[in-house]
Amino acid sequence: MNEYVLIITMSIAFLITVLLSPIFIPLLRRLKFGQSIREEGPKSHMKKTGTPTMGGVMIILSVTITTLIITNKFNASSINSETMLLILVLIGYGILGFLDDFIKVVLKRNLGLTSKQKLFGQVLIAGIFYVVLVMQDFSTYISIPGTSIQFDLGWGYAIFVIVMIVGASNAVNLTDGLDGLLAGTATIAFGAFGILAWYGIPQFEVTIFSLAIVGALLGFLVFNAHPAKVFMGDTGSLALGGAIAAIAILTKMELLLVIIGGVFVLETLSVIIQVISFKTTGKRVFKMSPLHHHYELKGWSEWRVVTTFWLVGLLCAALGIYIEVWLT
Repeated sequence: MNEYVLIITMSIAFLITVLLSPIFIPLLRRLKFGQSIREEGPKSHMKKTGTPTMGGVMIILSVTITTLIITNKFNASSINSETMLLILVLIGYGILGFLDDFIKVVLKRNLGLTSKQKLFGQVLIAGIFYVVLVMQDFSTYISIPGTSIQFDLGWGYAIFVIVMIVGASNAVNLTDGLDGLLAGTATIAFGAFGILAWYGIPQFEVTIFSLAIVGALLGFLVFNAHPAKVFMGDTGSLALGGAIAAIAILTKMELLLVIIGGVFVLETLSVIIQVISFKTTGKRVFKMSPLHHHYELKGWSEWRVVTTFWLVGLLCAALGIYIEVWLT
């Protein structure tokens, strides 16, 4: 298998998304699946009200179709269990996100699923993922990036996996707040894992899945970059968050996700810090959280915020690759 397969994978996923968009976006408009903007958000975002959302469906379709085509074409055996696990998480979290979006947009309940309903769904899917891993005698150790230190968590690995997948899906979801912000940062993060899965201990299925997401996201960016013609919604963001955590687990680079997904970590920390500070002192550390809104309210243009976060994401990905390849 050579690098041309990787290019073909990204190209197919890109083309599927680009070709689906002119059909899917008008359909979303006709169905009145338009984004509702929270009143407590930045006032500049009110003009985005009505922009079609649930565009994550296109990403999920593109990734699933591309992954199945490539693995069937270039793998002599039947579809690998890793592929099915990754698709399970992607579609499972995508369905959960779709329900959340549907309730917000169609049923006009701006908060969507309740926090308990969403958490139950996230834990259930992550639990199924773990059970399938256990059935395959998956290793329960974790490694400290850049070292040879390993810890066997034993039964505690179940809790670790569930917390990791649920946490990643929520962290990625928080990052989806500006045109092209999540699509760009996720492209970089999935690209990094795709590179590591290919050039480390080669994991063909994980590489193909990762790069299918890269291609799909680049195709989505054509319509999601500022000014966005479509949003991915929770349908896309929850699916991407669950998928990147699943990739990190299957490649045994669980802790490296904290580095490669540094932007997602910063966004989540800004929310946690803001809540703790306001509840304990009555003061806000940031003008608004998640972090990207803070810079908006400081006067940065939306495009400046997005490109800056892309750059930070690129640096985090490069650091993660450096640690895994040269220090381990």
